[in-house]
Amino acid sequence: MRTPAPCTCYAVPSTGPMSDVSHPTDGHVPAPASAAPADRILDLRRRKAEALLGGGQRRIDQQHARGKLTARQRLDLLLDPESFEETDMLVTHRSTDFGLDRQRYLGDGVVTGWGRIDGRLVYVFSQDFTVFGGSLSEAFAEKVCKVMDLAMKNGAPVIGLNDSGGARIQEGVVSLGGYADIFLRNTLASGVVPQISAIMGPCAGGAVYSPAITDFVLMVERTSYMFVTGPNIVKSVTHEDVDAERLGGAEVHNATSGVAHFLAPSEPECLDLIRRLLSYLPANNLDDPPYLDVGDSPLRESPELDSIVPEQPNRPYDMRDVIRHVVDRDSFLEVQALFAPNIVVGFSRLAGVSVGIVAQQPAVLAGVLDIDSADKAARFVRFCDCFNIPLVTFVDVPGFLPGVAQEHGGIIRHGAKLLYAYCEATVPKLTVITRKAYGGAYDVMSSKHIRGDVNYAWPTAEIAVMGAEGAVPLIFREEIDASAQPELTRARLIEEYRSKFAHPYIAAARGYVDDVIEPRQTRRKLISALEMLKNKRDANPPKKHGNIPL
Repeated sequence: MRTPAPCTCYAVPSTGPMSDVSHPTDGHVPAPASAAPADRILDLRRRKAEALLGGGQRRIDQQHARGKLTARQRLDLLLDPESFEETDMLVTHRSTDFGLDRQRYLGDGVVTGWGRIDGRLVYVFSQDFTVFGGSLSEAFAEKVCKVMDLAMKNGAPVIGLNDSGGARIQEGVVSLGGYADIFLRNTLASGVVPQISAIMGPCAGGAVYSPAITDFVLMVERTSYMFVTGPNIVKSVTHEDVDAERLGGAEVHNATSGVAHFLAPSEPECLDLIRRLLSYLPANNLDDPPYLDVGDSPLRESPELDSIVPEQPNRPYDMRDVIRHVVDRDSFLEVQALFAPNIVVGFSRLAGVSVGIVAQQPAVLAGVLDIDSADKAARFVRFCDCFNIPLVTFVDVPGFLPGVAQEHGGIIRHGAKLLYAYCEATVPKLTVITRKAYGGAYDVMSSKHIRGDVNYAWPTAEIAVMGAEGAVPLIFREEIDASAQPELTRARLIEEYRSKFAHPYIAAARGYVDDVIEPRQTRRKLISALEMLKNKRDANPPKKHGNIPL
């Protein structure tokens, strides 16, 4: 991880005296037409030096005192060295009301342009809190829209670094229109180029909806906040007394609301995480994901997997251990690790090929599907399908979570999102059933019936309508009730049911799974299947778009 450049990078170049930019008025008088070329170049350098200082050194110092980097320092860390090309550095706002005509900052509160990450083109905008608190104006919005339009035309990711107090109130409805212009571009770019938002400070009001539309949201501990209405308004309207951290802090949105996907301890680590995330993603929806060979043999076997599933069907194990044994060494990047932890999603590599992982987590709620886990997995599956990233699904699911709260909360509708996402996905889909695959949840989790391409099962797999403990009392109720020793009868019937149905061989006999494999061979089998599917062609019926059960 790179360290931020010292603030001396913002010192004014030694090109001559310069006006104080702490209270800028855009007061530079252009060099006269008769001026020598050297004077005009000097004038240009002065203007660009002023733009580099944003809201001035005093406000830069205040930004650092809050434990935050400046807009330009963030881009220095995010992008490859010397790769940033700035656009609209000399833009200023056009407002004259409320004294704004006496306060004009070159750049107007956002730094925009393009650069490279690991040599690959990206478009960026970085909001500058030192200028009007990073508030959005008409000119500010136009700068952001310009780089988003370029990203769409050229098929490259858009990365937004957000640090803003919201709309510039002095500009009124014009600033609101600027937000809407950005929202439209976020929507049109969705599924065309990856969009990543990092929240590096406040993000409030209507401003939150741009990151919410993007593909991934990253937040920083203790300095990031997102909320539609702030603590003061909440208190005045609902009488709830809450501070910014508890209302919309980084941990809240990573663990409770699910709005954010990654939590970083610091800004440099957040920016480094963006670079890592992009290493798994293609530049656009027409490209293949990047390939990265880490030297891990495709033929490697993991004998530890043969005994990783406990003998007792109700004992947990950590599905992350399964994933790490199967994928390329140190390649697993988990997404939304703190939200709905009963399901695990993330990016990894198999023989250098980028893949999306979806897996139940038996160590949390037995890996059951509920409202939050269905939403989390469905959105991730759809992202992978948008950007040609194959899906690998590890299944150990006892079913959907029962209960009044889940039913009234719409588990049917939310569970249908995940089913819909898998059904419509046309990327290569590989499935491994490690243990339980019960009921409708078996169907949902990339089963053969919803166009799973290659479906494997371990010998420990149990594919059935429900588990033996639930099925036996329903099927054999009268026999158990009539027995002189009902508990013994129940135990005997459970064992008989388990021996008959709690295995993968009935499904294998019908071709619902393509093979029952030794767990240690999972990596080799998946890599071989992925290679076989690399030229897969599949399509959905022509339509404007489907109607996913939102």
